[in-house]
Amino acid sequence: MSDLAFGIDIGGSGIKGAPVDLATGEYADKRTRIPTPQPSTPQAVAAVLAELVDTYHLPDDVPIGVAFPAPMQHGVVRSMANLDQSWTGVDLPALVHRATGRHVVAVNDADAAGIGEVRYGAARNAEGVVLVATLGTGIGSALVVDGVLVPNTELGHLEIDGHDAESRAADSAREREGLSWERWAERLQRYFGVVEDLLSPDLIVVGGGVSKHHEKYLPSLHLRAPIVPAQLRNAAGIVGAAALAAGR
Repeated sequence: MSDLAFGIDIGGSGIKGAPVDLATGEYADKRTRIPTPQPSTPQAVAAVLAELVDTYHLPDDVPIGVAFPAPMQHGVVRSMANLDQSWTGVDLPALVHRATGRHVVAVNDADAAGIGEVRYGAARNAEGVVLVATLGTGIGSALVVDGVLVPNTELGHLEIDGHDAESRAADSAREREGLSWERWAERLQRYFGVVEDLLSPDLIVVGGGVSKHHEKYLPSLHLRAPIVPAQLRNAAGIVGAAALAAGR
């Protein structure tokens, strides 16, 4: 098992990547960002990924992990919101393998971030059921049971009180409606309370950019499980994707 893997995080505006030291979960070299091509077709993005990997002098056996902003099943993109619609139905690992010649694993970006937090971050050494929720434009979710990812959960789309949950409880809802931290915490309490009743997690980790303000809302939540802020922040997707690519 290699101690080095390359992680890539694909977003609507930028594609970021770095080699990851799998012993520590830290970048083995500086991170590189390249703007997402427009239009963001599979072929155009694959060319950028090859350029990104070629920026580094990596041994041929270093695998690639890709965190991708869409629901995926066994590496195949099921639907697309943030990139070109031609991604639907694309086998992402096969596409990136053709572009780079390397072993490739691809997962949803929330799943990658969840694995990053479980392997190296706020949920490191946690046992049982861990839920990693990413609060941003929507609510991303990753469910990890005894260190094993249960892929493709979309817990931000639970219907709660007649609403799609993320339309009320995502950070974008807080900003759009001008909610105070206290009012937003009430919505998070309702959301996480329902999720807790469904899954009985042993630990909940809250990520996304708003996690840096965790002291303003997490203490207001009263759940059975401990709820803590993420530690890896923006590095979680790259680090988690790299760990999955290496079979960790």
